[in-house]
Amino acid sequence: MTGADRLRAEGRVEGRVEGRAEGRVEGEAKVLIRQITRKFGIPSAQVADTVRSAGTAQLELWADRILTATTLDEIFAP
Repeated sequence: MTGADRLRAEGRVEGRVEGRAEGRVEGEAKVLIRQITRKFGIPSAQVADTVRSAGTAQLELWADRILTATTLDEIFAP
């Protein structure tokens, strides 16, 4: 295997890892939007965009908060 072959192989592995991570974040966002919809009704485009643009740590925090939240504001409070 040449150096170029190794670099290509490493790039493919990195691409798969990044793709899986992005897929997990998208899945977490999708579940949270579904939970919001079931609990509070269809979210506004702004709420949906906020959820879709969040990272894993933020999504996990909001996923925990939705369990006890009585309003959307309680989920997204700083």
